[in-house]
Amino acid sequence: MSNEVPEPLRTIDAVMDDGAVIHIRQHGNPAGPRLVLSHGNGLAIDGYLPFWGPLRARYELIVFDFRNHGRNPTHRLDHHNWPTFIGDLEHIFHLVQREFGAKRTVGVFHSLSAVSATMHTQRIGKRWDPLVLFDPPFYPRDGHPLREQQTAGEDAIAARAEKRTPSYKDPLELARQFGKYFTRWQPEAYELMARATLRRDETSGEYVLACPREFEAHVFRSNRDTTAWTGLARMPVAVKLICADPNLEMAAPALIGKALAEEAQVDYEAIPETTHFLQIERPAECVRSMEQFLAKNGITAGLTAQTHL
Repeated sequence: MSNEVPEPLRTIDAVMDDGAVIHIRQHGNPAGPRLVLSHGNGLAIDGYLPFWGPLRARYELIVFDFRNHGRNPTHRLDHHNWPTFIGDLEHIFHLVQREFGAKRTVGVFHSLSAVSATMHTQRIGKRWDPLVLFDPPFYPRDGHPLREQQTAGEDAIAARAEKRTPSYKDPLELARQFGKYFTRWQPEAYELMARATLRRDETSGEYVLACPREFEAHVFRSNRDTTAWTGLARMPVAVKLICADPNLEMAAPALIGKALAEEAQVDYEAIPETTHFLQIERPAECVRSMEQFLAKNGITAGLTAQTHL
């Protein structure tokens, strides 16, 4: 796998209701089934290339970063919240249908984007069909034994986010940090994610966090809505949870995925020997699990003459 993110077939600069800009990119095979993909808090979808890159031959891929992440310009902190994320997803869904053609659209989301897409579906209705959710950190319902552990865990992650190094002379410095702390990633993922989550500041010449650390911390601390958990069993679309190994992590959200799958009776699989970053640790196993679920819901992809790589 290359460290170079391929050029998209097409890019749309989408303007949200409050003026925030989100760059939406089309990759892959426009004749194939459509997957829309996004990422976790503080990350960026280009860093997930080990997962979605091999899918380009068979699927139409629409990828985007959440506001204030990745390729998008920084907007307002006071609009960086869950209700705004839900509104953004509604805007993006309809824009994709209008600009790329109306067709069945699978949502493939990780962490932040998985929770947001679940709340979006619960509040607005069927859009993504079906939903593939990678290790979503749903906030446990009242009285659940994982509630205290999840709250403490996200508060601790938020505190670490607030202390992140805000700028680097070179993305390779951040790549080395990733390599030190996340030892299970695919080798190419460290530099990919570093470059995807930094942008060059023309004034200083340094590389700064695309998602400012206070924005990242705020999302962790504000993930306290129980409705995604309590409403999962009543979703109007099929859902699969593909999660980290609960025997390896022994921590939320890996334990949350297992507990909620049993409670809500939704499709679930844990990928052995993976952490929260399972898509860039064992991408082939994640693709297998996803495609089994898609086939179960009538979506299969084969090579066609209209492949674009």
